[in-house]
Amino acid sequence: MRLPHPRTGIEFDSPVPPGSGWPDDPAAVDTPVASTPAQVAALADKATTVAELDAAVSVCRACPRLVQWREQVAEVKRKSFAAQPYWGRPVPSWGADDPRVFIVGLAPAAHGGNRTGRVFTGDRSGDMLYAALHRTGLANSPLSVDAADGLRLIDTRIAAPVRCAPPANAPTPVERQTCVPWLDAEWRLVSEHVKVLVALGGFAWRAALLMVRAGGGSVPTPAPRFGHGVPAALQSAHGDLVLLGCYHPSQQNTFTGRLTAAMLDDVFLRAKAEAGIE
Repeated sequence: MRLPHPRTGIEFDSPVPPGSGWPDDPAAVDTPVASTPAQVAALADKATTVAELDAAVSVCRACPRLVQWREQVAEVKRKSFAAQPYWGRPVPSWGADDPRVFIVGLAPAAHGGNRTGRVFTGDRSGDMLYAALHRTGLANSPLSVDAADGLRLIDTRIAAPVRCAPPANAPTPVERQTCVPWLDAEWRLVSEHVKVLVALGGFAWRAALLMVRAGGGSVPTPAPRFGHGVPAALQSAHGDLVLLGCYHPSQQNTFTGRLTAAMLDDVFLRAKAEAGIE
C-alpha cells in the first residue's frame, strides 16, 4: 500500500522503488543492481564519482538475508511509523563530496536509516550525533528527521561500512566482507580531501584501518587500538591522516552515561581543529 512521505506528502511504496522521487534518492530506474559479491566489487571499482557510487549502493541486493530483513521491516513497520513509507533499501553515505572529516559508523537502524533513507536519521543515535555536529559547527542544524529536512553537513561525510539494516544490529562476517568494496571505493573517491577520520566504535575503527590500507595508505604496526578520544597517526595515499576513536552514540552508550554530549563534542571539536575547518 502506498503511503505519503511525512514531509513531502508524495505517496510511495515500501520499500521505495529507485527513481520514484524520494528525497535525495541517488538512483534511477536503470541504475545497475549488484546481486552477488563479485558484482559489488565490479560496480564499486567502476564508479568514478560519489554520485555514481551512492546510486549503486542504494540498490544493492548482494546479501539475501539483509535484503529479506530490510524489506520485511519496511513492510511490517513499527507501530509509531505505520502511516509512513519506509525506504527499505541500502542506505548510501551522506554529506560533502569533498569532506575534510569522514565519519565511519556501523550499519543503518531498522527504523532509522532504513525508514528515512539517510544514515543516522530518524532515531535516537542520530539525534545525539547530529546535535553534536551542530554544536561543533559541522552541521547546519541539530535536527535529523528525514531526507527532506534541510539538514546539511559542513566539510563532513558519514558512511556505514554495512549499508543495510541487519537483524539484531549484527551483520555476519560474510555480509560485512561483501560490503567492503563500497567503502573502499568511497575512500578512493574522497580520500584526497580527508584530514580526519572519526570511528564510531571498535568495528568502525577496524573498518577504517582496513580502508586506509586498501587505499594505498599505511597503518602503524601493531595496529592502533580503539579507545574513546584516542588518536592514531596514519598516512593516506595523499598525506598525513588522523584517526579519532569515539564511542558509538547508541542508546546503550548514551543512556548508561558511557557517552555524554560533552564527550562527543570533544571528539568533533578536535576533528574540526585537526582538519583545519574554521
